[in-house]
Amino acid sequence: MESKSKNLVLGFVVLAVSLISGVKSWTGEIHGRVVCDVCADSSIGPEDHVLEGAEVAVLCITKSGQVVNYQAFTNAKGIYTVAETMPESDRWNACLARPISSFHDHCNHPGERSTGMKFTYNRPSGHFHTVRPFVYQPSTAPSYCSETVIE
Repeated sequence: MESKSKNLVLGFVVLAVSLISGVKSWTGEIHGRVVCDVCADSSIGPEDHVLEGAEVAVLCITKSGQVVNYQAFTNAKGIYTVAETMPESDRWNACLARPISSFHDHCNHPGERSTGMKFTYNRPSGHFHTVRPFVYQPSTAPSYCSETVIE
């Protein structure tokens, strides 16, 4: 019984210290998608598919000037996510997201506009920023990509 009382008192002390200190937390989230542009036509169409396991790096500079580097891999839906909770005073200010590699032998050449994306992160806590899709292409497009449809 005595240990329960001590735990309760300790819990109130921790709560009081956190309220008094006034440190406000902030949570940021960045996500995007990695896609295989099968026909290498720089547009996402029905022949294209997401890439699971593609590696993406996200580098952010905080308001206090600290540089933080994150590494993420895409899930089965081709989506990567980076998230962190930190003090409001150290929140992200600007970020750079860039593709690192695709582990798919058939689609591992970065597309023309997939070198990286710089952006200012000015979202409130709990909101996310979506980065445009990064695109990989095959070394040679399949023959059906060059077929024209005559109506």
